[in-house]
Amino acid sequence: MSNQYPPSGAAALPVVEEVSAGGLVVDAIDGVAQAAVIARRNRGGRLEWCLPKGHLEPGETPAQAAIREIKEETGIRGQVIKHLGTIDYWFLGDGHRVHKIVHHYLLSAMDGRLTAENDPDAEAEDAAWVPLTELRERLAYPNERRLVQLARRLLDPPK
Repeated sequence: MSNQYPPSGAAALPVVEEVSAGGLVVDAIDGVAQAAVIARRNRGGRLEWCLPKGHLEPGETPAQAAIREIKEETGIRGQVIKHLGTIDYWFLGDGHRVHKIVHHYLLSAMDGRLTAENDPDAEAEDAAWVPLTELRERLAYPNERRLVQLARRLLDPPK
């Protein structure tokens, strides 16, 4: 899931590398498999639903960052089940190109209370449990929707 080339017209700008991690934390609520997602503002100011994620802290592995970021942005502590995939893309920042790599994991919810109130960066404006069957319609980004399809196959393998 990669865009191999930087945005056109941006070749002369310096490149900033960013690495983040997050993913899909799932739980069965009233017998229905659901995932915790967050709503945040995009660069244009529009509210979009997405998977929780954030930057790695020094010395942190992507899996550790995914657990921490999901807990910070949703209030839910998860345990990694499997690495789902890595999304790699480019975008323009203020005077530079950003090459972003995001590691996504499938996690099982262990405990916590769903809330966006404890997000230290205040990026998550809302958090919600969404049935896995409805997640494709809710998520804003096609790459995240593809990861959800993979997670659903892992959670409900063919008999």
